[in-house]
Order: sequence, then structure tokens, then C-alpha cells
Amino acid sequence: MVNNWIDIIQYSLLPPSCILCENKGMGHMDLCQPCLDAQIKTGNHCYCCAKQFENDNLNLSLCGDCQKNPRAFDRTYAPYTHQGAIRYLINQCKFNGTYKYTRLLGLLLASHLRTQAKLPELIIPVPLHPKRYQQRGFNQSLEIGKVIAKELSIPIDNRYCLRIKDTPHQVSLSAKQRHKNIKNAFQVIAKPKAQHIAILDDVMTTSATANELAKALKSTGVNQIDIWVCARA
Repeated sequence: MVNNWIDIIQYSLLPPSCILCENKGMGHMDLCQPCLDAQIKTGNHCYCCAKQFENDNLNLSLCGDCQKNPRAFDRTYAPYTHQGAIRYLINQCKFNGTYKYTRLLGLLLASHLRTQAKLPELIIPVPLHPKRYQQRGFNQSLEIGKVIAKELSIPIDNRYCLRIKDTPHQVSLSAKQRHKNIKNAFQVIAKPKAQHIAILDDVMTTSATANELAKALKSTGVNQIDIWVCARA
């Protein structure tokens, strides 16, 4: 209750401004309604990997790739495509150390999940290798996840999994190279006390990272794993 009053006072005295255009933000979000409306939402897509379909009649079906190569996770929630301002916000967090954008990304994803997802018992952010964490100074997936955990009242824990392989950036790699690059990159050091888990990351491109971490978690007996990402490339 105290925190709620602090928030109310803060937003009354210092109302948020839109990160993208500097106009007045809406509610407690650093984004205005026109800029929010301009973001490109994911269209009809595979329910498992969120790959978009060209056919409007295939929404939430299983894509051919997921049928041919079954994923270790069960479903993906990705409200936006990795384009425009969403891509800018994610890249600024990841490559330019703009920590403050994680809050907005977390609020946007939480808003989508609140109405679209069956909420899990636990959120696990994709871990960074210690060397990458030292370079960046923070794990953007963890920081986005903290916002979502607070908004949706779900526990978040980054102590169950480690990234034991210092993989190079995946940006310039092909899908085949990404899968090879991330193979055996994660280690589960404690069995999660949850049967339904959401793995949280900023963006999904080929699903290689999410699948490798889901595989490690499923090996401990976790029953259902969803993937939560801000955007799907």
C-alpha cells in the first residue's frame, strides 16, 4: 500500500513523458497512445514458436518447422514484431546499456500477458554468461522480468540456471549456426519448485536459445514451459 501511494505521488508530481516523442505518457507508462498504436503487433502465428503465417486462416496453428522439429517448450507469447521502435528499445538495452528502457518493455509485455496468457508459477529469465554480464552491467531479460513479476504478481528467480558457455553474439549467424552456437550453453543447478515456468527473453529470432534452455529445464521434470518475449523477429 505504501509503495502504491509513493507511485501515485510520483506520477502526479512528475508525470511520465513518451520515450519516443517526448509528449505526455499515458498512465504510468513512458509512452503515449499514438506511439503505442504505431507499434507493429504480431499477426497470425504459430502457437509454439510465434512464427508469423502468410495465410490469415492459420492463426495459432503449429507451423511446419515445429512439426518437423518439435520444440522443448510449449508455447510462445510475443506481442510485437522486431521492427521499428520496439527493435530500437531492445537494441538500446542490449548494445548501448540503456537500462531505463527495460521498464517500458516490461510494462508492454505484462499488458499483453495479463489478457492472453495462462500465468505460470515461476519466471526464469534467460541468463547471461558472467563475462557478458560484466561487459553489459545488467541482464536486460532479468530487468524486464522484474517489472513483469511485479505487475502480474509472479515470482521470478535467476538462480536456477547458469549460462556456462560464453557464446558469441547470434546477430550475424544463420539459423543452423545459431543452434550450433547455443548447444549445451545452459546448466540447471537446482530443480525448480514449479511445474509451469515462463522463460523470459527480450526477442526471439530462431528460438534456438529458448529451446536450449527449455530442454535443460524439461530434463529436471518441469511439465510446461512457455516463452515470453517482447518481440518476434
